[in-house]
Amino acid sequence: MSSYTDLDWKCINTIRVLAVDATSTANSGHPGAPMGLAPAAHVLWQKFMNFNPKNPKFLNRDRFVLSNGHGCMLHYALLHLYGYDLSIDDLKHFRQVGSKTPGHPEAHDTPGIEVTTGPLGQGVSNAVGIAIAQAQAGATFNKPGFDILNSYTYVILGDGCLQEGVASEAASLAGHLQLGNLICIYDDNHITIDGDTAVSFTEDVLARFEAYGWHTQWVKDGDNNLEGFEEAIRNAKAVTDKPSIIKLTTIIGFGSKLQGTHSVHGSPLKADDAKQVKERFGFDPNKSFDVAPEVYEACKKTAEKGAKVEEEWNVLFAKYKEQYSLEASEIIRRYEKRLPEGWQTSLPVYSSTDAAVASRKLSETVLGKIINTLPELIGGSADLTGSNLTIWKGAVDFQPPSSKIGDYTGRYIRYGVREHGMGAIMNGIAAYGLHIPYGGTFLNFVSYGAGAVRLSALSQHQVIWVATHDSIGLGEDGPTHQPIETVAHLRAIPNLQVWRPADGNETSAAYYVALTSHHTPSVMCLSRQNLPQLENSTVEHAIKGGYVVHEDKEAAITIVSTGSEVGICVDAIKTLAGEGIKARVVSLPCWEVFDTQDKEYRLSVLPDGIPILSVEVYSTLGWEKYSHEQFGLNRFGASGPYKDIYKKFEFTPEGVAKRAKATIDFWKGVTPIRSPLNRAFTQLI
Repeated sequence: MSSYTDLDWKCINTIRVLAVDATSTANSGHPGAPMGLAPAAHVLWQKFMNFNPKNPKFLNRDRFVLSNGHGCMLHYALLHLYGYDLSIDDLKHFRQVGSKTPGHPEAHDTPGIEVTTGPLGQGVSNAVGIAIAQAQAGATFNKPGFDILNSYTYVILGDGCLQEGVASEAASLAGHLQLGNLICIYDDNHITIDGDTAVSFTEDVLARFEAYGWHTQWVKDGDNNLEGFEEAIRNAKAVTDKPSIIKLTTIIGFGSKLQGTHSVHGSPLKADDAKQVKERFGFDPNKSFDVAPEVYEACKKTAEKGAKVEEEWNVLFAKYKEQYSLEASEIIRRYEKRLPEGWQTSLPVYSSTDAAVASRKLSETVLGKIINTLPELIGGSADLTGSNLTIWKGAVDFQPPSSKIGDYTGRYIRYGVREHGMGAIMNGIAAYGLHIPYGGTFLNFVSYGAGAVRLSALSQHQVIWVATHDSIGLGEDGPTHQPIETVAHLRAIPNLQVWRPADGNETSAAYYVALTSHHTPSVMCLSRQNLPQLENSTVEHAIKGGYVVHEDKEAAITIVSTGSEVGICVDAIKTLAGEGIKARVVSLPCWEVFDTQDKEYRLSVLPDGIPILSVEVYSTLGWEKYSHEQFGLNRFGASGPYKDIYKKFEFTPEGVAKRAKATIDFWKGVTPIRSPLNRAFTQLI
């Protein structure tokens, strides 16, 4: 006899009808997935998940990720019914400006949303990161009798997620890492926007995941077999050394006249269809957003159980704090996003007499100095550890203990050749709440992870990309590896700090700002070639994002630059001085941080009165914000020794001086010369 009652089915059908009403009211949205997935969601939330709607950030809560985020009315309906701060009016304002129910889930808009999903494949990849973070934190802080961090991550994903390459990258790594705390439910409804998956997606998904090292199951009647799905979840939880995927065959838009077709995927139901759906499921067809009191009560009881779980956890944590006070205070500090007192004193500082060093090497030095001071730092590389220099002496790999090459307390992650997966996984690690993740690759290959970078910024995740080999200065690998347009793209992303340090103090400053910016991701663009230590460089100057490296009150031109070209510009003023021309040099290691300084300071760095020339071996796109003329590289690079390539493109003191003179001549007689910083208005939105 089934343990599920008519009330369970009423709860399930309430989810379906709420999805129909919200999408109909908005005249926009995706009712099909919520209608098909309502049974699975009900079983998962009623029977398995630990959560407390009154405290959505309860540390040891189970995490729920809806990777196929277009079906977000499923998630919003659940959050509303179980008592999160999401009212029925919020559901009525689905997809409207300023609502807490945007068209795809956004972590900072809606209580209870763990990660921002929408671009397919990102959510499940984030979930791999959440599972990694939980496994690492659990291995670090759990003690005998105190299993205080033992949550699960549950994911619903669809055919679209499984077709995106980022999901494959993340799933492959999850299998290798034996993440038994990760359980995925694959909504096998055979429909994407183009129609039946027979047109493009006929692989054996479970065979693929079995090859990845996952535990696999198939529930063939996801529309009705609640007991079978419950058993599958229990089986998955029993397998502790593999992530699990449950293939759940459902009918998209279950109950609609258009069920099982792509027509119900991304469009609201027609009025007559919505009416018959309500009648079929026992609802008044003339009412909208109708939730029976007994449905609210059933969900409330489950939520109260979740609150009880948190109360019991708090008691356990209080005892843990008595016996393991240092560990407990560390958990609290990290949860509250407070950095250890005085951590910044570990940052290395340099003088102009110190040797020239590649900024990737300077980054390695920073990491080596701060890694033990900041235990929340967890890093890795996309199979480029020896090139990115992202590891530190004595590092332990994050690996399954059975591998004998590391354990789950390890803080160094071998991501393999998986840039996009690495980026999405780092977002999940950050979302868990106890870590600051960083990951290394070549700057040009950050483009492979561009989708994840954008979501880092949108989601306000504190993620750090260590992006080495940042220019034509990498030399012989040639144009396929030399980034030209990459940084222009990254600088265009809101809420992303792009750093290109010119020396040691600027590198330390980049890390200081990245580590104190708790809601902003950062990209460090780091050189392969050695860079000289600058005379006026200090950490205090560089944390402003831009400062004057060489001042001259009688200058005829300001030369502004970043990274490896700043030293060239400093040498160029000597060439200019030989011709009786005086010049200023400005370093602008981070546009985004410089733009946050007050206007008086910015105009002191890039003042009125003389022309400004920018110098950078990237696309010149964007430099018109700061300079009157731009010397850059609006073509692909070349293969050869890096010094020869710099000569070929005239990024030499002589080449810079030549363009400085041309700039002075062109602007001669123009009065007044106003700094590009002086504008009619500034975009604040």
